[in-house]
Order: sequence, then structure tokens, then C-alpha cells
Amino acid sequence: MSTPRAAPPQGPSPLRRAGVLARFPLGVLVVSWQYLWRVTALHRAETSGDESDLPPALPDGLCDERSKMLTDGSGPMFHRRFRVRVEDSPLTAAGMTDAVMANLNRVAPSSVAVFHKTRGPGGPPRVGDEYRVQMPGPWDGPVRVVHRDPLSLRLGTLQGHLEAGQIEFRSRALADGGLEFGIEAWSRAGDRMADLLYSRLRVAKEMQFNMWVHFCLRAAAVAGGRVAGGVHIDTRSIPEALCRAEPAASRTGG
Repeated sequence: MSTPRAAPPQGPSPLRRAGVLARFPLGVLVVSWQYLWRVTALHRAETSGDESDLPPALPDGLCDERSKMLTDGSGPMFHRRFRVRVEDSPLTAAGMTDAVMANLNRVAPSSVAVFHKTRGPGGPPRVGDEYRVQMPGPWDGPVRVVHRDPLSLRLGTLQGHLEAGQIEFRSRALADGGLEFGIEAWSRAGDRMADLLYSRLRVAKEMQFNMWVHFCLRAAAVAGGRVAGGVHIDTRSIPEALCRAEPAASRTGG
């Protein structure tokens, strides 16, 4: 079953793009301030990646001419995993996922991203729902829900997004009774200008980093628990040439 047609998201105008150098420094200041004053330990590791780091294929019926595939992007891909151990939560792993997905704006940092549902009924995200993620730069972030199960939610980017790729949020129960909340992102810059800000000047990349660290910490709080051991972030860089091998369902006309 294919995804129903909707009006294609409007890309940023030339005037809006021209404002990138004026608007991104404010975002950088916000990110830097939050990073400097954060008391939670951050454990970062960066290594080189390979073909095994490519994202999963999009499900049939959820890949169309509006999808922004990894192959539509520019520059290297970054495979990033963020995870936090959550202790003393009264919830199960599925309960934590439900609590987080009940209101994405409750866990996302409003200074960096605000979620607006543009397709689908009110309430938690379901497969086929779409959102516009309002960001402080010259791009918005249109995304589509491409997977949902009791423990996880995965989003795929649409045309007009700063990035090209997918991101998944998931919870799991640990053997000793604790919980873990994690975010896994497969993304590269959406175009050449974004590549300049994302992987070369690292501005957008650091804004993304701060956003998902904040998201993990808020997820633990929403679950009624506390973070133990800080936030662990693993980043693997995948050369641009390997991004042409992205597994993907055939695009349809919707």
C-alpha cells in the first residue's frame, strides 16, 4: 500500500538560504552555552565506518518521490548512536517508548527543534504520519514515520530536509533491571550548502549532537527515572562513495 499523496514540502527560498550565515551563529551560541553548562558526563567516540553502517531499507509503500534518500544527500554519512542508562523508572521499556512518543516536543529542545504534525490524526506518531521539524537555520526538517513497534520509532527524511537519511528512537530492558534509551541516526548533509555547515564547518553536526543528547536526557526524565553513567555517543564516518550503495525500496509515485 502506497503513502497517500500530499503537497510537496516547500524548499527554502533563495532569500532564506542567503540568511544562513546570519542565523546559524545564534544556533551555535545556544549549542555552545548548553554544552559548556551541561553537568552530565558525555562519552564520545569517533571511528571510521564501512558498508555495515548503511541504514535499513525503507518499507514498501513508504518510499516515493517526496522521500529524501541517503543517495540524495551530499558529502560523507555519519552513523551515530546515543544511549543512556535509565534507573529507578517505574515504566517498562515499552512504557518508556510510549511516554516519549506521546509528545515529541516534551523531549526535544525547543531552541533547536519543534515538531509540527502535518499529516495524520492527533496523538502519538503512527506509520505514515508526517512532521515538519522547525529548526533555527534556513531549512526545515520534514520527516515521515516509516516504522513503529512497541519499543521503537523510525523517521525518514523528506525533500527539503537539512539532512538525508533516517533516525530511530528505541528503548530496551537491561538484564539487571534497568532501562536503556537510545537514538540511532544514519544521515548526511542534504545538499552542498548543508555539507559545508554539517561536515566541514561542523556547525549543523554539533547542533544535531546537542539536540539528541538533550533528547536522551529528557527521555529519562519523562520516564520518571534518572540517568546513570552519562550519555554515550558513538560516531562512525562513512565515505561519500559508499552512500551510493544505500539499500532502499523502489520509489513510487505515491
